[in-house]
Amino acid sequence: MSRIDEKFARLRESGEKALICFVTAGDPNLETTRDIVLELGKAGADIVELGVPFSDPIADGPTIQASSMRALESGTNVPKVLELVRSIRVTSELPLVLMTYYNLAEHYGLAGFAKDAAEAGVDGVILSDLIPEEAGEWKPAADKAGVSTIFLLAPTSTDQRIRKVAQLGTGFIYCVSRTGVTGAKAEMAQGVRELVSRIRAMTDKPVAVGFGISKPEHVREVCEYADGAVVGSVLVNLIAENAGKPELLREIGMLVSALKAGTKGL
Repeated sequence: MSRIDEKFARLRESGEKALICFVTAGDPNLETTRDIVLELGKAGADIVELGVPFSDPIADGPTIQASSMRALESGTNVPKVLELVRSIRVTSELPLVLMTYYNLAEHYGLAGFAKDAAEAGVDGVILSDLIPEEAGEWKPAADKAGVSTIFLLAPTSTDQRIRKVAQLGTGFIYCVSRTGVTGAKAEMAQGVRELVSRIRAMTDKPVAVGFGISKPEHVREVCEYADGAVVGSVLVNLIAENAGKPELLREIGMLVSALKAGTKGL
């Protein structure tokens, strides 16, 4: 059983849902990212998604696009992100997921990317622009390496696509709450509850909802019907605003603790 599977099993036993936190690796630098990830775990994050910066992040809004550019400017690349994961694993068993784009993994070499990620301590990979129908090369490599493949589903996903993701996906299913790009929003999108219901009708795999979740009340709303909430842009904004400041980790810890409270007592 993977760290991701174990985490969801433990959360079910305790009556909690998952708080999944996204940060961009290397923003503002890799050493700080390591400290941030460890703080996320201490503050209550159940799973951390590490964004591997890419020069053309088409699924990401301005906040995460800017963080990717900062990370690339700081010299972040795949080997350095894998070294970051290894350094985190020295002291933490927090489930870690890499989130990036197919082009980057293909350029690295799909089998090598999966193998090296697993050996570094990565538990799952999200290739944001990879659909299950085109995962014929990646999925066997990931399965052989023991890395979960997490697919995205959107409100526009057909029943056929949902069935395919339910069949091939491992770890959890990432339910995108709205069409378009990432970004913190004031209100949750309409229709996401119905999407999760459609997914649940076809699989008992965990379903997490992301895109636009920025407040504890958003987390609580999502966790009423899903297995977890993914929070990204609001954290990335906070990191950008406090980069280089001594209060950075304290601010992150306070925000994540508040967000985690939304996953309990449902």
